[in-house]
Amino acid sequence: MAGDVEVLSTRARVGRLGLAAYGAFIYVFLFAPIVLLVLFSFNANRYGTFPVTAWTLKWYRDAIGNYQIHDALSTTLKVAAEVTTISVVVGTAAAFPLVRSRLPFRNGIRVAFILPIMIPGLLIGVSLLVLFTGSLHWQLSPQTAVIGQSVYTTPFVILLVAARLQALLPAILAGALLAFTLSLDEFIITYFLIGDRITLPIYIYTQIKFGITPEVNALASMLLGASLLVLALAFALPQVMRATRRAFRPRAGGVA
Repeated sequence: MAGDVEVLSTRARVGRLGLAAYGAFIYVFLFAPIVLLVLFSFNANRYGTFPVTAWTLKWYRDAIGNYQIHDALSTTLKVAAEVTTISVVVGTAAAFPLVRSRLPFRNGIRVAFILPIMIPGLLIGVSLLVLFTGSLHWQLSPQTAVIGQSVYTTPFVILLVAARLQALLPAILAGALLAFTLSLDEFIITYFLIGDRITLPIYIYTQIKFGITPEVNALASMLLGASLLVLALAFALPQVMRATRRAFRPRAGGVA
């Protein structure tokens, strides 16, 4: 009996070690490229790869001083702000009747609202390109890119707000941050609809066609830092708001 228990215990330890090794491998596989990207952004080697010849901030200075990046960043932030506003307003307004009304075929309407999530971005971009240029004869511009991105991001806001209607404001803030992040990173739909302007993802794509440079590594590292900051805000804001509500909630037995 004791021998059987010992065998089972050994198997359990081996199983746990195997799962831990597998988990470590997955984390290394996911995050090693990001670590290397940040490492190469400080590498003085102008090819942006190994070997690390020296440490430098030159590529960050070049990226910050690049007027094309300034223009791309300005366009990206402008588009992202407009997409966030449209997504939050439309998504929040659409979530209420989907959850609290007695609309007929409500589940079917909900599926129709979130359908853009399941459609490839390539198909959305091409379809809207045909609509804007072939049917409506619109000039492609950042505004057409805003419309295209809003089609893609609004369903995410609807899902978030609909799931959290009991705690509405944190859900709206989370939806806004998600829409902003999705817009900041969106490439395919924007590429078809932006016209002669560029955003940061498009700028990075055009540079990578000629080879990865340390300046691109530096720019990608800064984008990574900004994305992590937005993610931290998305996690922190609901907790801060809950703590604020608890702090100002009247205490039991207090004077009215």
